[in-house]
Amino acid sequence: MRENHSKIFSIIMYLMIFILVFPLFILIIWSFAKSWPWPDLFPKEFGLRGIKYFLDPTSKSLSALLCSVFLSMTVTVITLIITIPAAKALALYEFKGKKIVEFLILAPLIVSPVAVAMGIHLSFIRLGLANTFIGVVLVHLLPCIPYSVRILKNVFEVTGEAMEMQARVLGASPFQTFINVTLPIITPGLVSAGSLVFIVSFSQYFLTFLIGGGRIVTFPMHMFPFVQSGDRMMASVYSVVFIITTLICLQIIEKLVKRYYKSGNYFFIN
Repeated sequence: MRENHSKIFSIIMYLMIFILVFPLFILIIWSFAKSWPWPDLFPKEFGLRGIKYFLDPTSKSLSALLCSVFLSMTVTVITLIITIPAAKALALYEFKGKKIVEFLILAPLIVSPVAVAMGIHLSFIRLGLANTFIGVVLVHLLPCIPYSVRILKNVFEVTGEAMEMQARVLGASPFQTFINVTLPIITPGLVSAGSLVFIVSFSQYFLTFLIGGGRIVTFPMHMFPFVQSGDRMMASVYSVVFIITTLICLQIIEKLVKRYYKSGNYFFIN
């Protein structure tokens, strides 16, 4: 009986891996496919037009990619700084208006930011934030904060604050408690929240285009025109770069956070 369950589980796992990997495999083939008419199983011609264009300095694709990575990293750091105390308060403390505050924080998950983007744009014009890097960072926080709060709130509900209270009893200051106890405990949640926030920010197109006004050019702004135009080779090249860049950045975030807290360098020496 157990062997049958094990076989079924293995079949399901391999099927899921195939479903995830096969589209990426097709994208890689299209990145080099110069001509692939239906119903041919394999492309008739191969070429490097997409890769050459991406690497061409005149296309400014690499600079847009670096801008996107820096922008998304900035948004991720700011989002985590904002949402850690917010998630802790919502998870562990009771206060008047808690349900309303939680609803307002999670509202962008219900009402798409695109629906209120024009109002945000007008406000940013009055504040002088339109067409600026800071303005784009701020508007990216709108869809990112709810996801981070949701994840970290669940983490704080599971971990509680018993360890923090013990540290305070032993004489640790609030800052020492936060650095030495709270952050190491919620590290898995930070990695998960940070990864999701990075992906959400890295994928933004409309909000970046609207608030950035064409002056802040990110990688999706280079990629989407090729997707809409039907140029499959170019769209595939940019899609593969998008996926690879995201995976690399997420791996870097995870390894840096885990290495830092496993090393024990964060502990204070009295």
